[in-house]
Amino acid sequence: MTDRTTRLEKEREKNMTTTSNKRSTIVTLLLAGAFIAILNQTLMITAIPPIMEEMGISANTGQWLTTVFMLVNGIMIPVSAFLLERFTTRQLFITAMSVFAFGTLVAGLAPNFPFLLLGRVIQSAGAGVMLPLMQTVFLMIFPVNKRGAAMGLIGLVISFAPAIGPALSGWITSHYSWRLLFFIILPIAIIDIVVAIFAMKNVTEVSRPRVDILSIILSSLGFGSLLYGFTSAGNNGWFASLTLISLGVGVLALVLFISRQLRLEHPMLEFRVFKYPIFPLAVMVGMIVFMGLIGVETIIPLYMQNMREFSAFEAGLALLPGALITGFMSPVTGRIFDKVGARWLAIIGLTIITGSSFAFSNLNTSTSFSFITIMYSIRMFGLSMVMMPIATAGLNQLPQRLIPHGAAMDNTMRQIAASVGTAILVTVMTTSASNAENRPEINHPDIYGANMAFIVVSLLSLLGLLLSFFIKNTKPEAEQNQQGDNG
Repeated sequence: MTDRTTRLEKEREKNMTTTSNKRSTIVTLLLAGAFIAILNQTLMITAIPPIMEEMGISANTGQWLTTVFMLVNGIMIPVSAFLLERFTTRQLFITAMSVFAFGTLVAGLAPNFPFLLLGRVIQSAGAGVMLPLMQTVFLMIFPVNKRGAAMGLIGLVISFAPAIGPALSGWITSHYSWRLLFFIILPIAIIDIVVAIFAMKNVTEVSRPRVDILSIILSSLGFGSLLYGFTSAGNNGWFASLTLISLGVGVLALVLFISRQLRLEHPMLEFRVFKYPIFPLAVMVGMIVFMGLIGVETIIPLYMQNMREFSAFEAGLALLPGALITGFMSPVTGRIFDKVGARWLAIIGLTIITGSSFAFSNLNTSTSFSFITIMYSIRMFGLSMVMMPIATAGLNQLPQRLIPHGAAMDNTMRQIAASVGTAILVTVMTTSASNAENRPEINHPDIYGANMAFIVVSLLSLLGLLLSFFIKNTKPEAEQNQQGDNG
């Protein structure tokens, strides 16, 4: 009996070690894949001018290299919940990374702009699946009491990757060809695929739901048109015919999509996740924070480059310490979350974000590089306390079967928030600057416009702070039910 017990204990220890090793491999693969996928969202920002010169295109046309990536990303994220139920973790990861790698190759070798744009579309089709896949897998393979630390690693990728994009592309394009941006990414993607073929294991539950073509069409049309409408609003104004038509089509398609999902027995995207009270609150706070993150990352380079004549590299460099701080702090705040929950982290973090946002609302012609860098770093320190803890708090409340849908919903809402936020802030900035031209007491209307945009960011952050007081530290639904049954 003693020998049998000892044997069983040894087998259990061996299984635990194997599981831990498998988990480490899966985590490394997903983090590497998601990092290069998210990095590509901002990698083109400072590379657009040399591409415009080489390919003879306008700034508006060149801007599509960034816009189209966000659009296709926004279309793919809602579909990811369905794909996660339809295919195994291994199949989905290898396919998504292969599509991304192929798009990277097409873009790197592109002889003209249409091919370069096609490469970006293919890239983002693969990249759009990566973040929901990573969040879902992490929530599946880590126990509830370790999810904060795991999601902190995701926070590191989400905040660090987009922030180093402009600085990296600014440095490379000023010294080498813009094509090198793609050929740096390609080997990393290929190595990730090769390792995944041998090491990636299946984690998610495959239920093989029926493909509902109409849902996919309505989702793509709805989210795609909405995102394009908000982008158009930032570039052309809210009352431009293109903006109004895009937003109208998007809203109509989304209404039809949502009503269809609520009728289907196995919906493509489950909107019933909003029945769990903390989840919608966490999504709203996450949207506000992400709106501010992307908005500020848009305004600061515009202010530095267009209004103060800093170089693109210097503008990217000003954002880098903030990214490093967030990268360092995200795993730390994840561990704190596991001990104390999201509520106080969110309250303290949003207080810091609000205060530092107000500090940015008084920019002028003598605001130093050091001030911008330090205040942005403080803001990112606050953001690291909110971004992933609040997402984890919302997803933790969902039962296991709804986690893929919750992750897809959370990421979709953040993508929309980024588009809405950028459009609103750019509109506030340009409108305020235009109105200020008729006021003789304002010497620099463009900087005044940037300050007005930062006031809007500050007020949104304050709203997020007020909402964070209603966040409660709850246990997952499945765990509550289990405890009720045991009791």
